[in-house]
Amino acid sequence: MIKKIYLIGNPNVGKSVVFSRLTGVHVISSNYPGTTIEFVKGYLGLGGKRIEVVDLPGAYSLEPSSGAEEVAVSLLKEYPKGEIAVINIIDSTNLERNLLLTLQLIEEGFPVIACLNMCDDAVHRGVHIDARKLEEILCVPVIPTCAVTGAGIKSLIERIKDIAPVRKTELSHEERWKEIGRIIEQVQRLEHRHHRLREVLEDASVRPLTGFIMAAGIIYLSFKIVRFVGEFIINKITDPIFYGTIQPLLEKMTLHWQEKSFLFHLLIGDLVNGKIDFKQSLGVLTTAPYIEFGMVLPYVISFYFVLSLLEDIGYLPRLAILLDNLLHRLGLHGYAIIPVLLGFGCNVPGILSTRVLESKRERFIAATIISIGVPCVPLQAMIVGLLGAFGGFYAGGVYLTLFFVVMVLGWILNKLLPGYSPEFLLEIPPYRFPPLAILGRKLYFRIKGFLFEAVPIVLAGVLFINILLYFRLFDIVTGIFSPVIHGLFGLPKEAIVALAIGFLRKDVAVGMLAPLGLSAKQLFIATTLLAMSFPCIATFIVLWKELGVKDLIKSALIMVTISIIVGSALNFVILR
Repeated sequence: MIKKIYLIGNPNVGKSVVFSRLTGVHVISSNYPGTTIEFVKGYLGLGGKRIEVVDLPGAYSLEPSSGAEEVAVSLLKEYPKGEIAVINIIDSTNLERNLLLTLQLIEEGFPVIACLNMCDDAVHRGVHIDARKLEEILCVPVIPTCAVTGAGIKSLIERIKDIAPVRKTELSHEERWKEIGRIIEQVQRLEHRHHRLREVLEDASVRPLTGFIMAAGIIYLSFKIVRFVGEFIINKITDPIFYGTIQPLLEKMTLHWQEKSFLFHLLIGDLVNGKIDFKQSLGVLTTAPYIEFGMVLPYVISFYFVLSLLEDIGYLPRLAILLDNLLHRLGLHGYAIIPVLLGFGCNVPGILSTRVLESKRERFIAATIISIGVPCVPLQAMIVGLLGAFGGFYAGGVYLTLFFVVMVLGWILNKLLPGYSPEFLLEIPPYRFPPLAILGRKLYFRIKGFLFEAVPIVLAGVLFINILLYFRLFDIVTGIFSPVIHGLFGLPKEAIVALAIGFLRKDVAVGMLAPLGLSAKQLFIATTLLAMSFPCIATFIVLWKELGVKDLIKSALIMVTISIIVGSALNFVILR
């Protein structure tokens, strides 16, 4: 029965990174009694049990020559050998030096598993290690890993159950080094090689400095492509169809209809200067299809194209690794990046996928963050489409605001909510260019799914709005909330209708802001409020099912509070 897992290895072999991969966010730092030498403890879920993992101070040998090595050896001998597992972290680029500690651990009868870390760097340097042969010689499990990317960590955890004490003959210091030399001759091969461009990019994309620079460039370029492709589709395809074909057809069809009748109001909406205006008329046959097919769908197509391309090339897993440490500060482990990425497509599958997170605490944090700070594709389409016309500052400003809110909110929730978050395991594929047929098929199914989900809700939403407008029920709401909307957020009272519609469909709500003649500042504030406030009704129902009534109320109160604070700050402080 394994009760404790110890990590031991030479200094600077990536031991702390392996520890982080195994244990996740909540760790405890302690000083060894009577010393200032620190060691760290965390927990790993193994076989349905929560096992303590101890990251020992770096040590070159079990024959202590420093205070840190004395502490490492003392801690290692605290528990009976039959109740512990020892993970020996080895630098694959310097196997010869590291094997000294490995042989000592085996000779002492500790149950050892050897973790050949930095295997990617070893390959890049032309160092090839036969892990299977090394396992046969040492008689202990040997697992190649790259802790920076998470490669091999899953296999490492799975092999812990295979370890058992293997006591070998005690060797003298000289004999041990001779044995290491014989092992190196059998398992290691060296060659001279240079990094290929693909390998250079793969490494750079997961390193903190170069990785964030690349991420910023890729995200910027992605939005440029999304906007370019979306505008091309609108200008060359959808606008000519709606204004050149559908508008004359509808005007002929309704030529003899009574303009102020209930049916005309529902189907066509209000005429602007005697003509149908697809953005302002608010009819089931005019504004509803135009918002979805003329304004949103072009950007949805371009967004999903870019998302699928990045996914199939192999960049998204690297982005997940890059953001893993950041997510730790929000009380989440790297698995949370999966729901977040899905949330950028649609919040509903994003929140549903929080089920992969292990604790209720994590699910609450992730679901709340997604609802507040992750705009879905249709909403992003409207953000880019409307605010993009005022320049990249305003469109980018919405994302920066949401990012800042997520960071602060996540940090606060992480501090206030009890519990811990384990680490995540993610294998990183090499960069490769996807076959166009597969890319096209994935794009087709995503667009199809969007249309089947969105169109009925948009039609029903516009129909419902029209009924409320026809009977002037929105006037009551406008009168109640006008002081808040105008006084705190600096928005005209007409914006209340759009903000209320956001509960039904956020892209429709943002589309309704277009005919109000808002300034860039007002449109920025209104769009940000729509992104952070109550999610659409489909997301709201999923939140109810996943969190329960009590946590749903907590999450909703957080959304309202954050929206009021941020909306007021944008109006009075940041953009004044």
